[in-house]
Amino acid sequence: MGRMGANMVRRLMKGGHRCVVFDLNPDNVNRLAGEGAQGAKSLDDLVGQLAKPAAVWVMVPAGGPTEDTVMALAQRMTPDDIIIDGGNSYFKDDIRRAKALKEKGIRYVDVGTSGECRL
Repeated sequence: MGRMGANMVRRLMKGGHRCVVFDLNPDNVNRLAGEGAQGAKSLDDLVGQLAKPAAVWVMVPAGGPTEDTVMALAQRMTPDDIIIDGGNSYFKDDIRRAKALKEKGIRYVDVGTSGECRL
């Protein structure tokens, strides 16, 4: 949860949404948990804490990190769950991922976010 991801969580919580957060850096998780988010220790823990159908917003660097994260989530999610890519992925990668996830019944939404998100 860098600047943009953390601020997205803050904005969602301000709007009344319950947020469960995961980051490879536990300090980032702890910081947002201290602000009201629920922390997760792994992707399994993250998905396990979500009500069904689950919606996971991914904000990681484009390319390999997005691909790896989306595919790892897809292995843990069930039909009607939603994966939202909030990064700056190449649109053809998003089209390919959407088709692959549709076969599993998982919805995929590309909402590329660029620039800074400030509160």
